[in-house]
Amino acid sequence: MLHELNWGLPVILYLFLGGMGAGAGAVSASIFLRSGGGGELAASNFRFARWGALIAPILVIVGTGMIIFELGSFQVGNYFRFINLFLTINLSPMSIGSWVLGLFILVSLVYAYTFIGKNAEPGDELHNLRKMLAWAMVPLGVGVALYTGILLGAMPARPFWNSPILAMLFMVSALSTGVAAILLVRAILGHKHVVNDASFGQHSYLLSSSDMLLIGLEIVVIFLFVMYAHLTIGNVESAVAVIMGGELTTLFWFGFVVLGLLLPAAIELKYVMPTLLYQKQFTIPRSMEILICVLVLVGGFMLRYIVVIAGQITGPVGI
Repeated sequence: MLHELNWGLPVILYLFLGGMGAGAGAVSASIFLRSGGGGELAASNFRFARWGALIAPILVIVGTGMIIFELGSFQVGNYFRFINLFLTINLSPMSIGSWVLGLFILVSLVYAYTFIGKNAEPGDELHNLRKMLAWAMVPLGVGVALYTGILLGAMPARPFWNSPILAMLFMVSALSTGVAAILLVRAILGHKHVVNDASFGQHSYLLSSSDMLLIGLEIVVIFLFVMYAHLTIGNVESAVAVIMGGELTTLFWFGFVVLGLLLPAAIELKYVMPTLLYQKQFTIPRSMEILICVLVLVGGFMLRYIVVIAGQITGPVGI
């Protein structure tokens, strides 16, 4: 069956990259603030916070570029069309989200700058600025992550999107993919720090166990999302049928649930449980860590792909 899709890969990449970048920024700031910053911040924890700080603005800016492209701002004569999002100020999700997104980009760029210098270290001369920005990064990151779901959920004519649970689902997924992005950078660029560094392994354990918990929470939220749809009157049940025996069933259950949630959670559980139950030192092969991160990121992308496509092939309906 052929469907007319007005929103394609640029929007999907925006939701995916924007959410992942927002999650990475919020997690980075949380790591920094939880450690107290300053001289008490362990060098290994500082590196985790730095990786999240550096990748957050890059991901969000690239994702925002995708949505600007979708708006047609790269067409001749329309290069600055996206500025209209900021000129119209009201309480609509698009207006509020645009300002939150723009503010996050500005704050995240300055926050990343505080980690770039060769002399950047815990308690340096930029410590106070870094700490102040970290306090702003957490709510802004969560706000951007929520906005990606609210943007779709505010469309009652699209039954698959019109759910209050969608924003929560996107937020949890954003935090999970943000953690995965930080761990992936750590596995590729920072693996040399693991040798004989117990504190580094401990911080890696905290992030891995946090990601496992986020995946578990995401499984619960996706269950609530589907159940809410079945219990809602109107055309929502027929909309959900697209992932319950319809065109996107295989992508949803295998691409998202199995590959993106259950498999990485099972692998993480194997390495987290010995530390959790028997206080053994956390160790995980580099190849397995990379595999887990890639699976989580694939799951995050598949979630956005399925939601965006399903919302279009099952709507609109009358209001």
